[in-house]
Amino acid sequence: MFCASFFNVVEFLKLSSVKIAIAFVVLASVCACSILDPFIDRRRNAGERNPDLLYVGESKPDAPAICYNILTTDLATLQKMADEECVRQRTGTRAEIVKQTIFTCRLLLPNHLYFRCVP
Repeated sequence: MFCASFFNVVEFLKLSSVKIAIAFVVLASVCACSILDPFIDRRRNAGERNPDLLYVGESKPDAPAICYNILTTDLATLQKMADEECVRQRTGTRAEIVKQTIFTCRLLLPNHLYFRCVP
């Protein structure tokens, strides 16, 4: 088992540096397509019957929280996402900003913007 994986590594290292660089660029391009898109921070506990314990992420049905990068996303986009989430969850017609935190989400999307749904 170890020998087979060792030989695969040795075969990989036999590639020229140009081929390795091309493979890296292609892989990075494919992975980077949506890496900076903002998202609603909502995760669910599958199978949970108690509605208070159903959602694990920062976002709740009446209070969406969005992870974003301040350098790549404008406030109008975040407001639109929060408004759509409030309508989708049927907890309000629009969202108001409550607070913002920094370095509480992912590495490339470090900011959290918290909203509250209002009628």
